[in-house]
Amino acid sequence: MKTTKNNIKLDPLKTSSYDYFLPKELIATHPVSPADSAKLLVYNRQTDTITHSTFKNLMDFLPDNLSIFLNDTKVIKARIFGQKESGGKVEVFFNKPLFMDRYLVMTRGRVKLGTEIFFDKNLTATVIELNEDGSRIVQFFQNGKKLDFLSLIEILNEIGHLPLPPYMNREDEEKDNQDYQTLFAKNYGAVAAPTASLHFTEELLEKINNKYPVNYLTLHVGAGTFKPVDAEEILEHPMHSEYFEIGIEAKKALDQARKTLAVGTTVTRTVEYYARTNMIQGECDLFLNPSNKPIKVDHLLTNFHLPKSTLIMLIASFVGLEKTLEIYEEAIKEKYRFYSYGDGMLII
Repeated sequence: MKTTKNNIKLDPLKTSSYDYFLPKELIATHPVSPADSAKLLVYNRQTDTITHSTFKNLMDFLPDNLSIFLNDTKVIKARIFGQKESGGKVEVFFNKPLFMDRYLVMTRGRVKLGTEIFFDKNLTATVIELNEDGSRIVQFFQNGKKLDFLSLIEILNEIGHLPLPPYMNREDEEKDNQDYQTLFAKNYGAVAAPTASLHFTEELLEKINNKYPVNYLTLHVGAGTFKPVDAEEILEHPMHSEYFEIGIEAKKALDQARKTLAVGTTVTRTVEYYARTNMIQGECDLFLNPSNKPIKVDHLLTNFHLPKSTLIMLIASFVGLEKTLEIYEEAIKEKYRFYSYGDGMLII
């Protein structure tokens, strides 16, 4: 169904409909402190009202009989800097592990099949495949021994840098090692944080645990989360996939939940993928949008997302395109801080 806004025709299936203008000063480059002092925009679908609050007051807006689900993925120090035998510099951005100790990476700096890249700590990478999308498949070695995932993580955490999103336009700092991980980060595998969860403090988390059943699942956020939708029609966008895992307790909680709150788009996609496939482990490539709406998640806690991204389209799957743009306009007018280190939004 087409609607009009400011004399511009909007179509929920057109990528251009998800564009909006954001003043640069509203892009958060550092988090607020304490974390729960971030602003919280609350949209109530039943009353069609917006309330402005702070994250510290989150529980004032949550209904009873609610089961809460969080993502316990942990961000890898995925950016490493090395050089070729010729001396040419190469930046490698780790994306995810593949089968047989092979790894999907992006590189900055010219590499060809068979190129060997040298890093600190006697770490090397050999390029074994070149993909059409510009990504590379490599194997990592230390002192000539091929590395499995856990061994590689240990080295990356020594020599690597946290992969802050490009829109922050700065290098990572020591404080990011704490700020860009959730309090409950447990399973290494993400190259971006599940940012809605960065607002929790120990005190707030304890209060929530005392009132609601809280469960954890894992989705390792991949670099594809930042990939813009280039196709004119959103359904033509090739959706990226990310590894997920739902433990026995979380599965049981999902099956028994009367009402669910997903903290973040990653949890939403994982829960919705499970609701559709009954799979508790594998690769999630679910694309939620106004033509593919949630069937299991009742409420969503999230941040504000990039224009023309699959994440803003996910928001529209909950409230529709026109309401999404209206909420974002309101957030901009009220000077909310956007993106990973920015403020939050609750849809109830």
